[in-house]
Amino acid sequence: MSRATQRYLRRLKNEEKLEERIIYWATRFIRAGYRTVKDLLRNEDGIVINHKKMERLWSEIGLKIRKRKKKYRRYQGDYVRIRAEKVNDIWSYDIVTWKLFRGGKIRILNVIDECGRKCLGVLVKRNIKASDVEGLLAELFIKYGRPKYIRSDNGAEFTAKALMKWLKDLNVGTLFIEPGSPWQNPFVESFNGKMRENCLNINVCGTLMEADFVVKQWVREYNTIRPHSSLGGRPPAPESLLPNFYFGRANLCLSLN
Repeated sequence: MSRATQRYLRRLKNEEKLEERIIYWATRFIRAGYRTVKDLLRNEDGIVINHKKMERLWSEIGLKIRKRKKKYRRYQGDYVRIRAEKVNDIWSYDIVTWKLFRGGKIRILNVIDECGRKCLGVLVKRNIKASDVEGLLAELFIKYGRPKYIRSDNGAEFTAKALMKWLKDLNVGTLFIEPGSPWQNPFVESFNGKMRENCLNINVCGTLMEADFVVKQWVREYNTIRPHSSLGGRPPAPESLLPNFYFGRANLCLSLN
């Protein structure tokens, strides 16, 4: 036989095991892209992989998600947003509505830290009043301390006189966005979009108790496991200290480049 008709097959080192882990994380976070899965492999499995190789494997496996619509920059006007410079500087909160399978709707109150991107608290109820907002904030103030400001829209739950007086007595400032301008509260709106896309749209719940469990379970994964692009691929509040290979390669990690 002519040597020109023969060739060696390319040896795939650990690619079968790597593909299994990619499929595992892609199944667990079904709306995640290859960049997010690459960060999950690094954070949870200690596998450092080049983004070009990750994109190639992602394409070969056939994992694709729907492309997001192009976002257009909205006119900001004269509005100047105060930015958080450190953790516990500015909090944001907003309410999301979810329809149950057995009928009826529930409301979900989300409170996040704008600097650390961590979801500090969540409240799931049929109806949320100003007293409920005050009760959740009181628990979070005891646990995390008081922020300098709290940003929100102009909903009746956030502009109630009793709630405003209570926050003023605690020296917590309030920042209200302009009516009909949700882009002026971008951090909590982004969190709400991720919650709806990755949790509410893919789960079906019949009771308030089921919905409360599903939402809080997703929030826990968001805080401790899911990588955040603005935090360098880290989760907002990881459960354990990250090893030394987090920002680079080391002898302890399994390099598959």
